[in-house]
Amino acid sequence: MKNKNEPKKSEVIDGYTIKYHANGQTIWSKGKVINDQPEGYWEWYRIDGTIKRSGHFDKGEPVGEWTTYDKEGKVYKVTKK
Repeated sequence: MKNKNEPKKSEVIDGYTIKYHANGQTIWSKGKVINDQPEGYWEWYRIDGTIKRSGHFDKGEPVGEWTTYDKEGKVYKVTKK
């Protein structure tokens, strides 16, 4: 059993940092990291693989429109940062 404080398993593929849920199988998040900060477009996923949230970062800060999706992957709400 994994400790909840353990860092998520991650790897870098084609310049994208991909982090996995605690099960080590399904993707938790995907995006680019530059100078140890999230940069550009990122996505987060539920454990079943459906998209949960997406948005953009500029030097580690959330910017622009952020979209939250329902369990079917349809847009639930859009917020501005």
